[in-house]
Formats: sequence, C-alpha cells, structure tokens
Amino acid sequence: MLLVAAALAQAGCTTSPSTGPAPPTRPTDRPPGTASATHPTSRARLVLDPRWGLTRQAPDGALDGWTDRAGVLPGQPVGLHVSTSAPTWTATAYRMGWYGAVGGAKVWQSAPVKGTVQAPATLVAATRTVQTSWPTSLQLQTRTWPPGAYLIRLDSKVGQRFIPFTVRSPVTRGRVVLVNEVTTWQAYNDWGGYNLYHGRRDYSDRSVVVSFDRPYSVKRSDEMLADDLPTIARAERIGIPAAYATDVDVHADPHLLDGAAAVVFLSHDEYWSLAMRQSVTRARDAGVNVAFLGANNVFRHIRLEAGPTGPDRLEVNFKGSPDPLLGHADADVTVDWREPPVPRPESDLTGVLYACNPVETDMVVTDPSNWLYAGTPARTGLHLTHIVGYEYDRVNLKAPRPARMEILPHSPVRCEGRSSFSDSVWYTVPSGAGVFASGSIWFTQGLPEAGAKGVTAGVVAGMVDNLLRAFAAGPAGRAHPAVPNVGAFYH
Repeated sequence: MLLVAAALAQAGCTTSPSTGPAPPTRPTDRPPGTASATHPTSRARLVLDPRWGLTRQAPDGALDGWTDRAGVLPGQPVGLHVSTSAPTWTATAYRMGWYGAVGGAKVWQSAPVKGTVQAPATLVAATRTVQTSWPTSLQLQTRTWPPGAYLIRLDSKVGQRFIPFTVRSPVTRGRVVLVNEVTTWQAYNDWGGYNLYHGRRDYSDRSVVVSFDRPYSVKRSDEMLADDLPTIARAERIGIPAAYATDVDVHADPHLLDGAAAVVFLSHDEYWSLAMRQSVTRARDAGVNVAFLGANNVFRHIRLEAGPTGPDRLEVNFKGSPDPLLGHADADVTVDWREPPVPRPESDLTGVLYACNPVETDMVVTDPSNWLYAGTPARTGLHLTHIVGYEYDRVNLKAPRPARMEILPHSPVRCEGRSSFSDSVWYTVPSGAGVFASGSIWFTQGLPEAGAKGVTAGVVAGMVDNLLRAFAAGPAGRAHPAVPNVGAFYH
C-alpha cells in the first residue's frame, strides 16, 4: 500500500484521479485579511512541474542535507546544511499538493553551490544521539513561498535527495489545520545508524534522544509522500480552507489552534509531547474538530528540548529505560502514554487504543446510513480492499473513552495469532466538536490521490470529503451528533 506515492516520487509521475466529487475552483491559500505581500506567490498561481520527482536517488552518505527548522512562517529564513562528494549541487523547493493532479509545483531554485564533504556525525554516548555540526551551506529565503508541505530536492552528479519541510500558515482561525508529523519521522529516522527503535546492535542500544540536526534517511521522505500527500492533495482538490503546520508547531505555540475550524493529523502521528496533547485537548473542548486519519496516534510520550541550532531540536523518549524525571516530574516522564507513573491512555482523546501490527486486511462497512457515507457507494458488509494496516487501533472497554461515541467500520483482523477488530470511531463532546479516528494507518491509501480505484476509492474519498467539509463549516458535532453504539459491538 505504501509503494504508490513513493513510486510516483521515484518516477516523477503523477496521478489524475477520477473517483469522487468533481473539484471546485481552487482557492488561494491566503488567510482572510492577510496581505498578498506575505506570500505573493499564491498557491492559485502555481502549476504542476512534471519533473518534480526523483529520477536517481542518492544513497545515504553521497548527498545528505537537513534544515535547521522543521518549518517556518513565510518570510522567515531557514538554513540548509548539505554534505556531498559531488563538485556542485542545487536545491529546488517544491510545494506538494493538488495542481490538477497530485505532485509538486516549483516555487524556487538555487544557483549551483560548491559541494563540500562535511565532518562526520558525532555520537553522544550517554543518550546515543547522532548529530552533525555542519555549517549552513545555503540560507533559504521563504518570503514568496506559500504555506504548505514542501520537499526540497537536492540535485547533483551523485544523485538526488528530498528533504521534507513545512511553511506554516500565519493564520489558522477558521481553517482546517493539516499537521505534518515530524516528531514521528524523526523517531524512525535511522540516519547514522541510530533511532528511537534500534542502534548498531538492536533495541538495547537504541537512542533515547534523537536530534533534528541530521539528515533524514532515504525512506523517511517516502513516508511523507505515501502517507500524507494524498490527504493534503485531496483537501486542496475539494477546496477546503486549509492551514499548514507541524506537530512541533503545535507543541511550541499554545495558541496555534485558537479559533481553528479543525486540526487533522494526517497518518502516523505517534510521538506527542505533553504540550501537544494539552493543546489539542483544549482545542477540542473549545469546539475545534479533530481528525486522526491514521492509527497508533498519541502513543509515545516525548519531550522536546533545545539543541545547538535552536529550540525543540532534540526529541527525548526513554521508553523502557529509566527517565531522569521519574520521581520528581512524573507527569512528563517519557514512557508510553498509557503506562505508569501517570497513565493517560490515548483513547480519552482519540477514542481508540493502538492494538497490534503488522496486518493487511479489508475495512468493513457496518452502517452505511451514517452521514460520513453520504453520496458514496457504501453498503452494509462492503469490504474496502486492503485499507486496514499495517498498524491498527480498536475500542477497548478497559480503557477510558468518550461517553458519546459511535463505531463506524468494524473490521475483523488477525495479528500475532489473535483475532480482533479494527475500529473507526466518531465521537462528539459538549463544546460541539467532533472527533474522527480511522483506526488504520492505511486509511488514506484508499484515496484516489494515493492511486486507489473503484468502490474503495469512491467510499474513502467520499468519507474524507464529507468529514473535511463538515469540519470546515464549524463544530461538526452540532450538525452530526454521535449516536452511541459501542454496546452493540463490545460487551
């Protein structure tokens, strides 16, 4: 399932979806009241560059780069740090989204820059943290870059590489905020041989702190392409008033979601700080809709700390190792959220609990009369092919959950020799906000923008369209109150 968009990137091709509602006229991405000088190159004037993809991926070590910010507001500079054995290289910024097809629009390109092989990475032994101290190779000026999800492509004689980057929207009020999950990308990033899962040997010598001051390994940019780009493109295709941010922005700015219509976590947003969770919970309780379009969300508790290049450049997650905060700041100890010393299962926010992996099976429609299926070919018992995987969530009666919650697809799965179910849920709260959790990382692989076809694409596209349009209109729980039905599935 994850190969679709990655293959598009490698080939530099795009899809032209035909399933789902016809797209309306594409609006600009300029928040109301924001002068055009903030980002004069509006999204409406951008066009698809059919050559945006990679034709020859450079291996790790031949052409590497990282930005010293995960994202910035338009007009804020960002440093690009590059190491390569090639004599020269160039950088091109592509804004990823919908331009009559899924793909990238070229916003900026550099002149050739002299290549330099930078100093090797260092390993901080105490935390097994891989980091580099490369000087700034090129300062990127973003004044004319419209907000959105970007890939910065490095080109050289030794190949090409992508660096994911976000230009944050200056205004989120009244908008659907699409969040790139950079903390999860970094947790799995094993450039230099270490991440939060393994080291040179195995889990026992994994990092407990990872640094943003290092390149992403080759496969991490594929994650943005495969998991996030289809939803971003769909939202732009149907004309949703979107805003863009990273989860680091949600952590750093407690007012980011004030007055937003909704916040959408695009796929696999596993690693959350206390500030992130507090911000999203507070927003929900103030009437901001929330969607978790993947699974395994809000599972790992992290802290973000300052690094050599600025704030929030180190991601701390001790997992099973003793956290130095244990015993004197227990609320911020970096175990899984559901674990002691202060257990707070993710289900009180998402409605579901992470269950198991890996799986690959169908999502099964239970009640096609639900408003999310309106205008789709959904029917009772319909199988949406290969949409549940590779990780899934489910309702668990032993865990806390919202009082007014409705199970939608209820899909049989078998994982690690046990039979279970993957659940998609919709719940509503007194503020009027509605919360949707898909229960599957692969849910949005059912979008036509991800290459899906037929009835699966028709149902998933319709569900996403109905959800985003209802979210854009305001607190969706008022128009679509959940009909509690957990007892019909679990006893």
